[in-house]
Amino acid sequence: MIAFLRGTVADLTDGSVVLDVNGVGYEVLVPGQLIDMLEGIGQELKLYTYMQVREDAVTLFGFLTRDDLQMYKMLIGVSGVGPKAGLSILSSLGADDLRFAILADDARKIAKTPGIGAKTAQKIILELKDKLDVEEAFEKKLASEQIRPETSALAGTGAVQDAVEALTALGYGSTEALKAVRQVKATEDMDAEAILREALKRMAF
Repeated sequence: MIAFLRGTVADLTDGSVVLDVNGVGYEVLVPGQLIDMLEGIGQELKLYTYMQVREDAVTLFGFLTRDDLQMYKMLIGVSGVGPKAGLSILSSLGADDLRFAILADDARKIAKTPGIGAKTAQKIILELKDKLDVEEAFEKKLASEQIRPETSALAGTGAVQDAVEALTALGYGSTEALKAVRQVKATEDMDAEAILREALKRMAF
């Protein structure tokens, strides 16, 4: 199982990225919103992946954050929502908007996704609403709004994202971790470990 890929963008299409990882090109299907965020060929990028294995094909689906991947896995766990349909929904709404649409019982918004009808949208709400929390949804929205631009600004190295995830793994809340990392003023030559050290210094005060 491939948990994530980190490499250089070698090619881009409307719905996929080819990542050059140590000389091997991996084609990864990604949400349209992620394509819009990329700077182009040659950019370094880390994608969290889901691998679909069938008799006739092995397909990789990639996401910028673990939260996006988690939301995707929840989606495809709904009966009637396959891997490509799940990707289409996240391309149309994004993880945050989808989460709020589910919590608000807004089936119409979900059904605006091409190929997703009202019945499927209602089924998504029915099966996932009890798995989501309003307070957590706001916290994750705050996290995505603050981390995504910085990740892009660092040419997709993932250092900022990795530092935040390391702090949350240590037991800090995601919002608290984000605030600490944002105070570091990370530069392109700083790796995740360097950012983490500086963030921990600030959290000690």
